[in-house]
Amino acid sequence: MSTAAAAVTAVAADHPTPATEAAGMPQLDFSTYPNQIFWLAIALIIIYLMLNRVALPRIGAVLAERKGTITNDIAAAEELKMKAQEAEKAYNQALADARSEAARIVAEAKAEIQADLDAATAEADAQISKKAAEAEARIGEIRASAVDSVTIVAKDTAKELVAALGGKADARSVTAAVTARLKG
Repeated sequence: MSTAAAAVTAVAADHPTPATEAAGMPQLDFSTYPNQIFWLAIALIIIYLMLNRVALPRIGAVLAERKGTITNDIAAAEELKMKAQEAEKAYNQALADARSEAARIVAEAKAEIQADLDAATAEADAQISKKAAEAEARIGEIRASAVDSVTIVAKDTAKELVAALGGKADARSVTAAVTARLKG
């Protein structure tokens, strides 16, 4: 039996039976092509109907919504751009106005300070002139009193010198000599 079983096995391996042929891939079996084509057509029709009725309208709605959103965003961006340009113009105008106002205030402050300085300078000059006049008057008084004091001292000294030299001097001659000498 072992040789007979081996011979049957060898014959079976060389000649396939219908049971072993059916075990291959059914897609490649030409006898099932019409059935496969029928189910392929049904599957394609179902996919087409699902896409046409369900998926494509949803995709179209999403695309339309996106387009609307983008259009609205672009319009809003343009509006904001215009507002920003207007705000920039207003800012530049306010800045220019503030600079001119600051320049005017500085000019007014300088003029006011200069006026105050001129008034203070005039007042100081007046006070200095007044004090200088007072000082000159005092100096004049001091000179006059000094001249009187020098005259008195000179007269006394002259009397003492004449007396020390052994002479007798009268007050009139001493006064005349001292006065003549002081005049130059």
